[in-house]
Amino acid sequence: MKYLFILLKTFLILLTLSSFSFGQELNPYDISIDRENIILKGKFYVVGEDGLFPTVILLQGFPGNEKDVLGIGAKLTLVGINVLTFNYSGTNKSEGEFNFDNSQKDIEAAFKFIHKSENVQKYKIDTTRVILGGYSYGGGMALTYAANHPEITDVFSIAGTDHGEFFREYARNLEMKKMIDEMFDELSVPTGTVRFKKGGLPKEIIKNGKIELNPIYDLRKSAPLLTGKNILLIGGWEDINVTIDDHLLPLYRALKNEKIENVEFIVYHTNHSFKNVRDDLTNTIYNWIVNKD
Repeated sequence: MKYLFILLKTFLILLTLSSFSFGQELNPYDISIDRENIILKGKFYVVGEDGLFPTVILLQGFPGNEKDVLGIGAKLTLVGINVLTFNYSGTNKSEGEFNFDNSQKDIEAAFKFIHKSENVQKYKIDTTRVILGGYSYGGGMALTYAANHPEITDVFSIAGTDHGEFFREYARNLEMKKMIDEMFDELSVPTGTVRFKKGGLPKEIIKNGKIELNPIYDLRKSAPLLTGKNILLIGGWEDINVTIDDHLLPLYRALKNEKIENVEFIVYHTNHSFKNVRDDLTNTIYNWIVNKD
């Protein structure tokens, strides 16, 4: 009977998603999150019904955009899940400066935002069912935050970057280093949209050939800190940015080596954009959220 119930729920979400015109966008709330007098700009996709609902803090890739993340926010609200997303410090219209540590502080500020009593009522938040997730850079940041905050029990990562592996490859692959340095130079103000904090550029994290990266951002080393959490890892076989072989499978194995049982690892035939599987992606996240409750 339970199996039939799960099948029915899956059918209903697929029916709901397939009947929605994904070119159409819901009207999310524009929000401002105060992080120690630094204002972060974001969007809050809210379920259009009465009640309190599970809420996902969905972290952007880098440098992110000023709207949704892979269309997930708009789609999840159709099936009873709120989604908050925001721009990191120093990116787009958010104030401050960008680096890894500030991104972690930004996530903490987002959690404080959704627990404020006025926001709980306005945005229909069930504070007992808050999920942290992210895409690409945001997936790595979500896992890092969860590893260092015991109160976070549920976390998902879509093609999440293991920054430990990223910098190991960056340090040894001169062609990749050149490409990344050029890209980050283009992203930096005044020509780009990102205000980097001093020391926040990849070329500044590598000093005298040594990687000066806080070990909390090396996900494999953080695996023991993720014990007891519900974790969903999602990847793409054709993703050449965050590869299965170098980023996701080694992390999955590290988690299993720690005897972490509540880990799901799902891989699609897609590239880093997930463009051809976004409905399936949303369905996977939805089922993972509702079936673990």
